[in-house]
Amino acid sequence: EAFEIVVRHAKNYTNAMFKNNYPGLTPQAFEFVGEFFTDVSLYILGSDINVDDMVNEFFDSLFPVIYTQLMNPGLPESALDINECLRGARRDLKVFGNFPKLIMTQVSKSLQVTRIFLQALNLGIEVINTTDHLKFSKDCGRMLTRMWYCSYCQGLMMVKPCGGYCNVVMQGCMAGVVEIDKYWREYILSLEELVNGMYRIYDMENILLGLFSTIHDSIQYVQKNGGKLTTTVSTSLPFSEKLGVTGRNENPSLQRNRKISQVWWPIPVVPGTQEAEAGGSLEPRNLRL
Repeated sequence: EAFEIVVRHAKNYTNAMFKNNYPGLTPQAFEFVGEFFTDVSLYILGSDINVDDMVNEFFDSLFPVIYTQLMNPGLPESALDINECLRGARRDLKVFGNFPKLIMTQVSKSLQVTRIFLQALNLGIEVINTTDHLKFSKDCGRMLTRMWYCSYCQGLMMVKPCGGYCNVVMQGCMAGVVEIDKYWREYILSLEELVNGMYRIYDMENILLGLFSTIHDSIQYVQKNGGKLTTTVSTSLPFSEKLGVTGRNENPSLQRNRKISQVWWPIPVVPGTQEAEAGGSLEPRNLRL
């Protein structure tokens, strides 16, 4: 339950970050954040989910929304079917820099330790439940009766059995489980080491509760490199003709030419090219898409 509370708070912090800083993204962002932290909870509970995959899925889903609504809010309706292409381009272009990799490393290690800790606790509970419901043999019952009531027969009602006799009797009764004592002690020591690590480099609470800040930094990274990124996307990817978006440094007249027709795409010949040097025309060449 304590881990579930941490995950819930981390989700709320991240949603609050989007709401306060990027209100236009909140409908979609809330959905992506919810899916991500649901996967986090499932992983902690033992689900077969890859942490790198859940982080990649989050950023793959987030980039198209940032690109179409934050970086290029004026995209026409016909360009809104490019989400899958943008999802696929996100990793190749390293849109968010090294932030996804940083989150993968931090979250993966902390969640793995948390998951192991919960599994170890469940194992310990099973062992305790098993030993707590042991059925003693008849011989053990007779020894226990003799130990507790033998003094009564002699009128010594307040005399307790000596410590040595108690140890002998209990060893006889617990002979079937006494061999696990060594392993139980090792288990306790390992659990203590694991807990100590969780309060330092593998502190899931600090990492998850600070995740919103790293995500915010990653979005700022995209915005900082927005001009270069938009140019790269609009000129390098196979769906660029659908975008209607050009580089910020492009000549305005050429930008107007690109909007003339969805069928003809004017490609300007820049002075200094081989064609210009050969005395060729500097007029735009129309290529059928």
